Amino acid sequence: MIKILLLTLLCIQIIFPQLRQVSSFDQLFTYLKNGYEIRVVVEYQKCKLFIDSSEVNSINAIGGMNISTFEYFAKGSIRNEKAFISFSENILISHKRYGYVNNYVKFRIYEDNSIEIIARYLKPDNYEIVMDETFYCEIANSSNNGGVYFYLMERG
Repeated sequence: MIKILLLTLLCIQIIFPQLRQVSSFDQLFTYLKNGYEIRVVVEYQKCKLFIDSSEVNSINAIGGMNISTFEYFAKGSIRNEKAFISFSENILISHKRYGYVNNYVKFRIYEDNSIEIIARYLKPDNYEIVMDETFYCEIANSSNNGGVYFYLMERG
């Protein structure tokens, strides 16, 4: 009976990934450049939201995705003042107000742990922007109330 229990626990460790929070730009960059799988979860209500260059109340929503493709730009490499990591996702969704739209989300994570998230809805036929929001957040860690959580996906 104990052997079956131990074997079951071992199988769970192997099959289901364990999550470890990544709490800084440096950690995130190290894991990404070494090929690790990272998941990002955003609590948008903890971020500042800007629409048409004006700050508005942020939305009570949570979103998440895996980082599958990314780029890193060192400070000054493209006339940028800070080093940053960039990644994006584009997925077709059905929205009750806009119908079918491409939901495009782009992240820029800066070396000072600040984050810019651009979220847009684009019409699939002509890419007309029908919704455009920009969020400013921080990487969540034990010393802040940042709205963006990164998790290292580890296999047991």
